[in-house]
Amino acid sequence: MGKPKFAFYWCASCGGCEEAVIDLNEKILDLTAAVDIVFWPVALDFKYADVRSMGKGEIDVSFINGAIRSSEQREMAELLSKKSKTVIAFGSCAHLGGIPGLANFWRRKDIFERVYESVPTVKNPEHILPKMESKVDGYKLNLPEFYDTVSALDQVIPVDYYLPGCPPAPELITDAIDAILKNKLPKKGSVLAPDKALCDTCPLADSKPDKLSIKEIKRPHEIKLDPEKCFLAQGVICLGPVTRSGCGECCINANMPCRGCMGPTKAAIDQGAKGISFIASILGVEDEENTSDEDVRDLIKQIVDPAGTFYRFSLPYSLLKRKR
Repeated sequence: MGKPKFAFYWCASCGGCEEAVIDLNEKILDLTAAVDIVFWPVALDFKYADVRSMGKGEIDVSFINGAIRSSEQREMAELLSKKSKTVIAFGSCAHLGGIPGLANFWRRKDIFERVYESVPTVKNPEHILPKMESKVDGYKLNLPEFYDTVSALDQVIPVDYYLPGCPPAPELITDAIDAILKNKLPKKGSVLAPDKALCDTCPLADSKPDKLSIKEIKRPHEIKLDPEKCFLAQGVICLGPVTRSGCGECCINANMPCRGCMGPTKAAIDQGAKGISFIASILGVEDEENTSDEDVRDLIKQIVDPAGTFYRFSLPYSLLKRKR
């Protein structure tokens, strides 16, 4: 029996998930010794035709990172789904839509107008916008369709497992690969990370007060953060209470609050709504007699870009899904 066949593909994302595979360091040698990588166009010379020529289910596992933003990405995701026994949504963008999913707060026409016309550094007097077909000197150029809505991977194709993170931690990747090789994967649909909140494993957990009350909200660059004190106790929004653990607390250890890239635990239907609810519950407005509506509004206004703060990684997968 031959080695398992693995595929890696990159959709709408920054490319950090591709780097995460390289971050396995010397363990990547163990990976290449244990499996046969049959498709990884960012690293090796593979063509789409190579995948098209494969039989149904010929690939054992496909790791697909990135959200679905264009028709090319959808086409490749659907093709890999047909050719693979198992599909893993690799990273935040595939898992929940990720940062590219924040584009769902705008329409395609608004994005094109901003990027190709109104940005101060752009000069486009003829108002030329991208289109799917162009003819130049008798030659025809076809471009993928730019969708109006960004989707998470399982909103386009069936997904068997989810490996969260921006990017997934090397330990989670090696654990997932080990489970695949030993045929010890959990039931399909599982997120391959602990189902408990980051606060449970946070190194600053002991410094978190029993009763939190934020009187003033600060952004990380506005204060000198105490590396030994809970960020929430310092008035800095941290999404650790509503975010899954398993990342190795890399942001916390770098003296930065959790941004929510690991997504929610099973206890939360909508990570953004859960975060808003939690922060609202600890705002220092408990003294109703001495707190006016204006005081409450002023405190809330200190949350800069609440949509981007609470839905940074999860908008396409949320109850909102997009601006309507």
